[in-house]
Amino acid sequence: MTLTAIKGLAFFDLDGTLLDKHSKITPEVAQAMTQLKENNIIPIIATGRTNLEIKEISAAAGIDSFITMNGQYVLFEGKEVVNTIIPKETCRRLAEKTAELNQEIGFYTPDAIRVSGHSENTKNSYAFIHSDLPEIDATYYEKRDLNMLLILGQTDDEKYHAEFDDLTFYRNGPYSIDVVSKGGSKGTGIKALVKELGLEGVATYGFGDGPNDIDLLKACDNKIAMGNAIPELKELATYVTAKNTEGGIVQALKHFNLI
Repeated sequence: MTLTAIKGLAFFDLDGTLLDKHSKITPEVAQAMTQLKENNIIPIIATGRTNLEIKEISAAAGIDSFITMNGQYVLFEGKEVVNTIIPKETCRRLAEKTAELNQEIGFYTPDAIRVSGHSENTKNSYAFIHSDLPEIDATYYEKRDLNMLLILGQTDDEKYHAEFDDLTFYRNGPYSIDVVSKGGSKGTGIKALVKELGLEGVATYGFGDGPNDIDLLKACDNKIAMGNAIPELKELATYVTAKNTEGGIVQALKHFNLI
């Protein structure tokens, strides 16, 4: 599809939004993504996960454009648009802080994930999103440029916020916190992508359910909150659809006449 033929951009969070309760793409959602493309609407994944974690998901959905690691990395049909790196010294400081608080940390690039240790909380964190447990390498930040860090802990959020004003934190669930460069978000990724493609006049649609989807919805013309979304997202939304487990994606796409 040429850029001039694009009629809209639809940005989808994954967990709690595009995926079912087993973190899978249902046949109904896959069909809807195909229909979107036939109608010249580009579906784009917008997630806190890294590219490595969404290979099967993107293949099942037929989606080849991504905003990953909460806007730190953006890929449009194979072309890199954004690649934001966290300074190694910042990574080292945060790794030391997690160790001080008896927590673990995850290190993220587009093609690799490592963790500092396999604590029970670390195991629970990856099981929570039905992902494999990454390999251990506590000094991985010294070897690779990192786009995102993951604090693997259930407490002490405020201590991190107070000590690291050069980072932005998104608690993504009971077991972990996404960590990105200051001000980084799915929303900044969307804005960078739209600008790079020169599609400022094209309609945008954002779908989400959690705290890190607030900036996603704010960056889009049409803001869709899932029925299972947090209250703040529903207040922001222009349309609240059904839950992700009750056909919410298809319902919303039909509401906006996208399929």
